[in-house]
Amino acid sequence: MRGNNWTNVLINIGLILLSLVCIIPFWLVLMVSISGQNALAKYGYSFWPKEFDLVAYKFLIHDAEPIIRSFGVSIAVTVIGTVASLAITSALAFSLSRQDFPYRGALSLFVLVTMLFGGGLLPWYLVYTKLLHLQDTMMVLIIPGLIGGFNVFIMRTFFTTSIPPSLIDSAQIDGASEYRTYFNIILPLSLPVLATIGLFVIVNYWNDWFTSLVFIKTDTLYNLQYFLYNTLMNAQYLQSVADKAHIDVSTMQTQPLEELRMAMAIIAVVPVALVFPFLQKYFVKGLTIGAVKG
Repeated sequence: MRGNNWTNVLINIGLILLSLVCIIPFWLVLMVSISGQNALAKYGYSFWPKEFDLVAYKFLIHDAEPIIRSFGVSIAVTVIGTVASLAITSALAFSLSRQDFPYRGALSLFVLVTMLFGGGLLPWYLVYTKLLHLQDTMMVLIIPGLIGGFNVFIMRTFFTTSIPPSLIDSAQIDGASEYRTYFNIILPLSLPVLATIGLFVIVNYWNDWFTSLVFIKTDTLYNLQYFLYNTLMNAQYLQSVADKAHIDVSTMQTQPLEELRMAMAIIAVVPVALVFPFLQKYFVKGLTIGAVKG
C-alpha cells in the first residue's frame, strides 16, 4: 500500500513537470505580448513583464480586417472539414468493423498502406492542380485532411470492441436497415471516439499552414496560420501596421517587434484552447476505451 502511494506521488510529480513544460512556453509568449517595447528591448524575455503595454494588441485591432478575414477562412475550413471528415471516417470505419463486409481485408490493407507510405509532394501537387483543378480554392484546404488512416483504425477498433454485435443483429431483426442502424444506433453510442477524432481533426485543420503555402495565391483565401506565418516572414506587414497606426517609422525599425508577433501567436492559439475543455470528457473516455480494449 505504501509502495502504491509513492508510485502515485512520483507519477503526479512527473505529470506536473510535464504540464509545466507545456505551459511555460505559452505563458512566456503571453507575457512578451503584453510587455512594453522599451522594457523588452532593455531586459529581454521575462516571465513577468517589467512594463505592461497592450500596444501590440492595439496594432492588431487597428488593422483587424485581414486578421478577421483569415480567421473566417480558418473557422470555415475547420468546421466544414471536421464535419465531413467525421462523416467519412466513421462510415469507412463502421464498414471495416463489420465481419460480413466483402472487401474488408483489401480495404483495410489499402488504408494501412496510406499510413506507411506517402505519394510524395510532387504527385500530391499535380493531383490537386492538374487533375482536380482546385488550386486557389477553399476546397483544396479541406479535401487533403478529410481522411487519415490512423483515425480510421482508432474508430474501427472502437466499433469492434465497444459496440456488441448482438445489438446490431437485434436492430436488423427488428427491421432496421444498414443506414438506420448506423445513424440511429452506432453514431449515438460513439460520441467518445467521435469527440476524440474530432479534436485531432480540428487541431490538424487549424494548425495547417503548409497547404495554403503550396496551393493558395489569393490573399483573401489565406487561413490564419498561413497569414501568421507570412507575417512573421514579412517585416513589411509589420511596417504597414505601424504606418496605419501613425507610429514613428524610424522608432519601429529600431524595435524587435517581438511583442506584436507573440500577440498574433496568442490570437491563433486561443480558439483551439477554448474548444478543448468542452471535448475533454469525451476525449479522455475515447482514448481510454481504445487503449484498454484495443
